Amino acid sequence: MMRRLEQGSPTFSAELAALVALESALDPEVDAAVAKILAAVRAEGDTALIEYTRRFDRWTPTSISELEIPIERCQTSLADLPAKLRAALNVAADRIRRYHDRQKLESWQYTEPDGTVLGQQITPLDRVGLYVPGGKAAYPSSVLMNAIAAKVAGVREIIMVTPTPEAGLNDMVLAAAALVGVDRVFRVGGAQAVGALAHGTALVPAVDKIVGPGNAYVAAAKRRVFGTVGIDMVAGPSEILIICDGSSPPDWVALDLFSQAEHDEIAQSILLCPDGEFLDRVAVSIERLLPAQPRADIIRASLMNRGALIQVESLEAACALSNELAPEHLELSVTDPEALLANIRHAGAIFLGRFSSESIGDYCAGPNHVLPTSRTARFSSPLGVYDFQKRSSLVKVSPAGAKTLGQIAATLARTEGLEAHAQSAECRFSPVTPGTEG
Repeated sequence: MMRRLEQGSPTFSAELAALVALESALDPEVDAAVAKILAAVRAEGDTALIEYTRRFDRWTPTSISELEIPIERCQTSLADLPAKLRAALNVAADRIRRYHDRQKLESWQYTEPDGTVLGQQITPLDRVGLYVPGGKAAYPSSVLMNAIAAKVAGVREIIMVTPTPEAGLNDMVLAAAALVGVDRVFRVGGAQAVGALAHGTALVPAVDKIVGPGNAYVAAAKRRVFGTVGIDMVAGPSEILIICDGSSPPDWVALDLFSQAEHDEIAQSILLCPDGEFLDRVAVSIERLLPAQPRADIIRASLMNRGALIQVESLEAACALSNELAPEHLELSVTDPEALLANIRHAGAIFLGRFSSESIGDYCAGPNHVLPTSRTARFSSPLGVYDFQKRSSLVKVSPAGAKTLGQIAATLARTEGLEAHAQSAECRFSPVTPGTEG
């Protein structure tokens, strides 16, 4: 089912390139459709939201106000959850909050000998928009991950949007929103929801940043509104890369590969191991365990299209290959994971040891599950509190500093041909006659 590759073979580089290749260019038809939707929302506001809800979610609001879900309804969903589900949400939320509490950036400043004060002031974003999918699947875990990070950062208001196909509400998503303190919830989805958050309507307030996963239309809309608002990232298909030394139970490894493959047909699951016999055993486990999976068809397509069992020359070679691929999720399923950790430079999240399944990270370990995909872990990081905070530089120049630094600034300004800059610096310590060089 999964292709087998062997590092060191003459065709390995070409085979690997074909394996990881994925058309990342924006679909022009999707982009054109999104452009029309965004323009309509900007021009027509809530009227456009009602029309797109009728067209895409297959129900028609009787009034604009029906697009908002009262927070009381979310609180009812939380109160009515079965005790086991409510307890699971609470434990996950507590763990996520404790982890993110450690990420908070603090303001700082220092004073130079002449009395000049320099520093950095940290302030939260005022209002954030959280997109939560509600079509083929709904993700209360995404509500926890995004909203808790924003709350810890000190964001004043969180606006959640989620599609409700056939007017159906997902009680787990609403319960999660109540649990983490989302301020307002709107039953709007797709590119139209992104447009409403970016530009605002009479009903939906404009936000400063939009976060949360979505389909190709949501991703295209986020690309288009970036600059008007901030965005978290434009995420690609889910990825897992497992480095194994052959000591883990093959069934565990097979299920870990399934855990990402079940997201969709273009998710990617790769296993690296120097032991060819162990790869054989994992292949057997895959064939045996797959038929019982509820999403077996999706997993099978994913593993056949983009999955691979790769025999590497060594664990060190596996680490080098992992750095090249920069996976979203990296499992070091080995006896001594810390020994390999120093070799890992690029990965969204690193799971150390055979008991650290990626699925625990998705829900309740504590770190954020919003991770860079498509090799962007080479230059970007998981979502965190810092994504909801801004940094402002502080500059308080003393009279003595104005003279010393002003002379330097004036000299550099004139080399750039910016005379007003030079005079602005010099006037603090020496009278400047307009039209002269001071």
